[in-house]
Amino acid sequence: MRFTALLLAATTAVVVHTAQAESSADRYLAQFKLPPAPARPKQPLLHTGDRLAICGDSITEQKLYSRIMETYLTVCVPELHVTVRQYGWSGEQAGGFLHRMTNDVLRFNPTIATTCYGMNDHRYVPYTQEIGDAYRANMGDVVRSFQAHGVRVVLGTAGPVGKMPSWVKSAKGSVLDLNLNLAELRNIDLQLAASEKTAGFADVFRPMLMQEFRARSYYGTNYAVPGKDGVHPGLAGQTMMAWAFLHALGVDGQIGTITVSLDSGKATATTGHTVTASGPGTVTLHSTRYPFVAPSADPADDNSIRSAFQWVPFEEELNLFLLVVKDARSSARYEVKWGDITRRYTGAELRHGVNLAQDFTVTPFDAAFHAVDTAVAAKQAYETKQVKELFHGEAGRTDMEATVQRTEAERAPLAAAIQAAMVPVDHTITITRE
Repeated sequence: MRFTALLLAATTAVVVHTAQAESSADRYLAQFKLPPAPARPKQPLLHTGDRLAICGDSITEQKLYSRIMETYLTVCVPELHVTVRQYGWSGEQAGGFLHRMTNDVLRFNPTIATTCYGMNDHRYVPYTQEIGDAYRANMGDVVRSFQAHGVRVVLGTAGPVGKMPSWVKSAKGSVLDLNLNLAELRNIDLQLAASEKTAGFADVFRPMLMQEFRARSYYGTNYAVPGKDGVHPGLAGQTMMAWAFLHALGVDGQIGTITVSLDSGKATATTGHTVTASGPGTVTLHSTRYPFVAPSADPADDNSIRSAFQWVPFEEELNLFLLVVKDARSSARYEVKWGDITRRYTGAELRHGVNLAQDFTVTPFDAAFHAVDTAVAAKQAYETKQVKELFHGEAGRTDMEATVQRTEAERAPLAAAIQAAMVPVDHTITITRE
């Protein structure tokens, strides 16, 4: 009885602490006056063969959220054959992008673009009407310029700051002042998305701000969603950004569903996966679509992809690789072996369906996934060199068209390497009743 009383008291304390933390988060967010973002599109915004331009400032030039996005689109929705270029430029404001977008971006005929500006446009000072007016005018011109060339636009916001950046000598005010400024620019983006009838709106600011507050209450001030320098996120924050853009693009996250009958030994699989053999409690598959792979990591590590999964529903919304055992006995327990790893489930869980991508941090897809991701990183690194060093360097000033032709010839094998790395994966799932 004493143990039960202590357990009840501890459980009550956790519930009360969690409720208090959520109440504090709600009060914190209320001061920013953030109108809700539109709901996730019911239909994906991406079309087969789309050419996606990912545009932004130094946070984009980090090539982390852009890399997550490109790798995801390559391996998780390969049937769309989407190609990607990233155009990050350190220190850039929306007006600066406007002046280079024809030469750097539109010449490659994108069909859809994402933007992520506002961090430098807010100038690291408290909000003024002049800042808002300039941002509205420049971002409006960017959107209209894309649309005039037939490019669909997903208008994204900047994230928050976590501390005053040491390298911005003209910064003024407090962290709260800067985030209130960024909140105003976020709201301008939301208004522009509606008034200019853009294809979509990616709310990066609100989820990152909210989860920054919550993460610090869990892990302390060393966990920095906006990054250790206060502005440039590590992998956790960048994963939140990728989630915000993929969410806005409306990808459905249905990587695959494997349905198994223990009694008959028959199995079926959805598109991207072919059953090559099956029997009582076993199914072997040939997969041309991968789940998104994130290695195991300390939840308190703000420079890991998996740490971000506790803050945004990346796996629940974007990474559904389901195993359904339709005739599992509800009251029984089962072992599921996938690759070299075994997990235990109840029959009721298996009948409902379990997300293998979420539950297994080591998978048969790991090697192939990382080969694709490495190839994406190499291509995106060259795209920064192509635009910043060559287009805007001596080579471009001397002969832009020749520079474009030469650099495209150098980029082509890097793009081809991504597709070459996207090889089918053969793997087996075994279900054993304990």
